[in-house]
Amino acid sequence: MSTSLPKRVLALRDPGDVLSGCVLLAASVFLLFFLIPNYISEPPIMQSPMMSPRWLPRIVGGLMLGFSCLLIVQGLLVDNTGEEDGRRIEKGPRLRFAMMAVALIVYVGLFEAMGAVISGILATLILFAAHPVRTWWVYGLAFVFPAAVTFLFVKVMNVPLPLMPF
Repeated sequence: MSTSLPKRVLALRDPGDVLSGCVLLAASVFLLFFLIPNYISEPPIMQSPMMSPRWLPRIVGGLMLGFSCLLIVQGLLVDNTGEEDGRRIEKGPRLRFAMMAVALIVYVGLFEAMGAVISGILATLILFAAHPVRTWWVYGLAFVFPAAVTFLFVKVMNVPLPLMPF
């Protein structure tokens, strides 16, 4: 005998997306509701809420929360079994991974000594060399992007960064 009520079974279409979405959701909730209120102090008198030290971490935590929810929904709704799925992970060569690690070490190691702009340019050039960028004008972005990000942090968000070694 069959029933007229359809059975609704919620199947995971992509368990990897759901799992990573849940991990990011937990991390964003921990950031928003524990780390920011308990460890980032706010001065009693502020001229603008955007000048609060909590402003940028709240933005990052909110974006993380939203994107993790979207990732969970994608894992529940989108089937990941197609051969032409662009989300498949393909391992790159070990040299690429090593160059990416070197770029991080160069950026962190030279940040204080050389300044945010120069260390950012060097790290971006290493990243572009790690990922075979063949278009010549893209290498111009290696100079523009670190300077623009540094300008944004120093002039707009009032974050004191070391600009240049001289």
